[in-house]
Parts: sequence; structure tokens; C-alpha cells
Amino acid sequence: MVILFSSAQAKEYGDIYMDATRASMEKAEVGAVVFPHWFHRIRYKCKVCHESLFVMRQGANNVNMNDIMDGKACGACHNGQIAWEPLECDRCHSAAFKPATASTP
Repeated sequence: MVILFSSAQAKEYGDIYMDATRASMEKAEVGAVVFPHWFHRIRYKCKVCHESLFVMRQGANNVNMNDIMDGKACGACHNGQIAWEPLECDRCHSAAFKPATASTP
């Protein structure tokens, strides 16, 4: 599974809309993810996350809840010590899905 990014439903400039795992998110009855890149970027230097956690190439990162809960990807910081734990789904899964297309998984 690979996460594809689009700014189609970003709330703020620099937000990243993520819905590559749409089928599993719909099954879990959660929305698409909006990652506030701008919010993180004003607090941390790029190297905090790139290249140690995320590759700086669209579609190159496999972000999923199992990894996050295991302390990988977003879970490296969102662990209850550095930042809030990923236990409130709507904090990240906060966007409506774009209309489905033939290429949507």
C-alpha cells in the first residue's frame, strides 16, 4: 500500500490530503487524512522527519495505522510522550473523501 498525496481537500496551505488506503479507511468508517505539513514545518527542521522517517518523494511512503501504532512513521513522535497518541481518529481522519474515480483503490 502506498499513500498518494494531493492538496485537493487541504484546509490550509501546505496541508497534505491522503486517501490512498481509502478502502480500508471507509471500512473503518473514518475519513481521509489531512496532514498539517505547515504546522509541523514551522516547529521542526525538515531533517527531523526526512529522510529518517519519510522519503521526500510523492507516493514513496507506506503510511498505515499498524506502523503508526508500532512507533513507525507518524508514530515515531505521536507516542504519548513527544506528541499526542493516535487514539482519537478524527484528529487525522478529518477530511471528506474526494469523489471516487476509476483509479481510486
